[in-house]
Amino acid sequence: MKLYIKYMVSLRCKMLVKEELKKLGIECLSVDLGVVEIQDDVTEQKLETLDKRLRKSGLELLDDKKNILVEQIKSVIVEMIHYKEEAPNVNDSDYISKKLGYDYTYLSNTFSEVKGITIQHYIIMHKIEKAKELLLYDELTLTEIAYRLHYSSVAHLSNQFKKITGLTPTYFKELNEKRKMNLEDL
Repeated sequence: MKLYIKYMVSLRCKMLVKEELKKLGIECLSVDLGVVEIQDDVTEQKLETLDKRLRKSGLELLDDKKNILVEQIKSVIVEMIHYKEEAPNVNDSDYISKKLGYDYTYLSNTFSEVKGITIQHYIIMHKIEKAKELLLYDELTLTEIAYRLHYSSVAHLSNQFKKITGLTPTYFKELNEKRKMNLEDL
């Protein structure tokens, strides 16, 4: 039996889910990308208790198939951009399709219907968030960030960065440096 739980891909969330299952005496075979595989069928009462406990921690037990699929797509994207050191060797659509075992057109249509934006726009938003994070760390050049996030060029990254944030990556970095100096002056 599989349970679908809405949570961000993180070790903390996985551990929390495993812990709640253990407290309820539900044997867990695996926890991956919002899907929990359990040994046996679970009573409605245990599912309700699990859902209540998960909600207290900001997690959610899902039962609608489209929402479940969208959460899985989001988890794959977050994992792909934020938690992998290297981007996949295939394009994003092939990676997502292979990881979830569905045709990309079906995934794309379902995602757009439920979220009101395309998968590609969601990916771009996360890439820009990751770029902002990497710019703030100040450990990589803009060229290295563009390469790491699988952009064809610094110009392409810069254009998308400006569309999403309204700022160029360089100006964003300068603003952050000015904020740091102002905080040090206090």
